Amino acid sequence: MTTLRFLTAGESHGPALTAIIEGLPAGLPLTEEEINQQLRRRQKGYGSGRRMQIERDSVSLTAGVLNGQTTGAPVAMQIENQDWTNWCERDIPPMTVPRPGHADLTAAIKYRYRELRLGLERASARETAARVAVGAVCRRLLAEFGVTVGSYVVQIGGVPDTLPLDLPYIERFARAEENDVRCPEPAAAEAMRKRIDEAATAKDTLGGVFEIVALGVPPGLGSHVHWDRRLDARLMAAAGSVQAIKGVEIGPAFQNAAQLGTEVHDEILVEQGQLTRRTNRAGGLEGGITTGQPVVVRAAMKPISTTLTPLRSVDLATGEPATTRYERSDICAVPRAAVVGEAMVALVLADALLEKLGGDSLEEMHARFAALPRGALDELEMDNEPWRFR
Repeated sequence: MTTLRFLTAGESHGPALTAIIEGLPAGLPLTEEEINQQLRRRQKGYGSGRRMQIERDSVSLTAGVLNGQTTGAPVAMQIENQDWTNWCERDIPPMTVPRPGHADLTAAIKYRYRELRLGLERASARETAARVAVGAVCRRLLAEFGVTVGSYVVQIGGVPDTLPLDLPYIERFARAEENDVRCPEPAAAEAMRKRIDEAATAKDTLGGVFEIVALGVPPGLGSHVHWDRRLDARLMAAAGSVQAIKGVEIGPAFQNAAQLGTEVHDEILVEQGQLTRRTNRAGGLEGGITTGQPVVVRAAMKPISTTLTPLRSVDLATGEPATTRYERSDICAVPRAAVVGEAMVALVLADALLEKLGGDSLEEMHARFAALPRGALDELEMDNEPWRFR
């Protein structure tokens, strides 16, 4: 069972999205503006559809925060859907043709829906606004302990970035905020925009790859002793739960798979009494436990399933072949998905930190954090004597 738990509720065109997060310590400073800042980041991205022009996401903290600090009780948040007023008094035409790539058909099979829009409304990536709000709260907790989470896009529609490998992560984060495809390399960013324009002209959609990095994560979070305590597994599950994400890796895992072991593993050195690594091909985790290096999560997003070009399907009302009808959507959501990915990584890391430190208040957590081992040689006393299993 996780220390932090969260739930989101709400439909894409319903009146509001609701999020509840439980397990936060008391005494964490928190404002609505901090959360709204992250919501605004989620709404920016080249290739976004008209929905982003309608919504102006803003959160209301409705429980668990008094006088600007968490109380230790569940924190509740609400985000109004501005588009609700355009739908609430309309007669909605029946939707009986499932769209390939969406949850339309699978949800109807599972829940016996007699109207496909019932699945669409909850499966929509509109739900991620609530996740970003939850993630913003977790980012605030992590910041108390010097942990920073950022992201950037490394590929859209086959167009890769050309970042220098030695460019510091903080600089990558800063550059990503400067353009609407969240790519830190200007020439690559322009090529990605052009590729998105080409897809829009062709009435098609694009996917891509983004990278989420957490800096300042202490060693020792997570565990190797149970499958569901391995932090890399929890991070991959969290990132993979984001709509349209079909692949997740820790560090350059798929590239590592094609290399020799001597080319992959991060050698351990000692410098002035501190154990260090010169490389981070493991993505900041070994054995499901953080190493103290940057935690790197890469996620692959498939092209958006809603396309202006109709795709073949079946009308479930008649059983006859049919083609899909276009629903308002993005051409490319990769830049915005990166921000959602940040939120999910922040949630998992905040949960792992709480799991490690315990404590009902922020004050308790700070005292315990100060006592954590940091990988110094003199912290690792060895008996250096023979022993037996029996």
